[in-house]
Amino acid sequence: MRAKEPAAGNRSHLLHQVRYALHHPERVPAHARRAVRDAWLRLRHPDHIAYYRAVMASDAARSAEAAVGHNPSREQWARIGRMQFDYLVGHGLKPHHRMLEIGCGNLRAGRLFIDHLDTGHYYGIDISPHILLAAQDTLVAEKLQPKLPYLALAGDLTFAFLPDAHFDVVHAHSVFSHSPLHVIEECFANVGRILAPGGFFDFTFDRTEGEEHQVLHEDFYYRTRTLTDLAARHGLDARFMDDWERLPHRQSKMRVTVTVDRARTVGS
Repeated sequence: MRAKEPAAGNRSHLLHQVRYALHHPERVPAHARRAVRDAWLRLRHPDHIAYYRAVMASDAARSAEAAVGHNPSREQWARIGRMQFDYLVGHGLKPHHRMLEIGCGNLRAGRLFIDHLDTGHYYGIDISPHILLAAQDTLVAEKLQPKLPYLALAGDLTFAFLPDAHFDVVHAHSVFSHSPLHVIEECFANVGRILAPGGFFDFTFDRTEGEEHQVLHEDFYYRTRTLTDLAARHGLDARFMDDWERLPHRQSKMRVTVTVDRARTVGS
């Protein structure tokens, strides 16, 4: 399969928006409603985490699936979760490993990780209490209660309540695609502390090779070099995962390891 192309243009530019509206006039009303809603939420919540928590609450009021992927079908929800799971298992995720999932949502992939991992080895955090309640519903529906997963509400990415050198795999799917750079840097500044020797941190992001930009303060587009340089400032090696590019997903993936631990990465 041919590798997907990076985002070609700046979605925040007026010309792009006009062209999009002309080609998709039926989508303009919904976009306008979302723009008005987001502007109101930003006015009420100037802090990005609080703002995006409010976005999640608004989306989750329609459906949990809407809050974790722009209102996908249940089939697409399951397909994307399976793709994440298969990828990490293919890269060495074993049942005895301890895993932290940042932005676990309603356990789109988490339900599969929980079933795969030993009891008590899955930790999921999210900024949205609404989506964590939906995650509990998923646990019940999938009969995963005996696996004792840990689900927690998070207000930042300092991981202050988690122990040192504990997690073999940290995973964040479609989190940095909704995060300004200072939130990503907070994660980079702290994730090395919680990674076990040989552990790695995988994350997806919206990639651009042009101008970095954001749309509605919900979708953020970064160049690969921006994130590798930022990781390096915090003692981390970040590499682009070329094999992920062959999969049917619009975001790209990177893997972060602690620089001094480069030779002992899980699954290598």
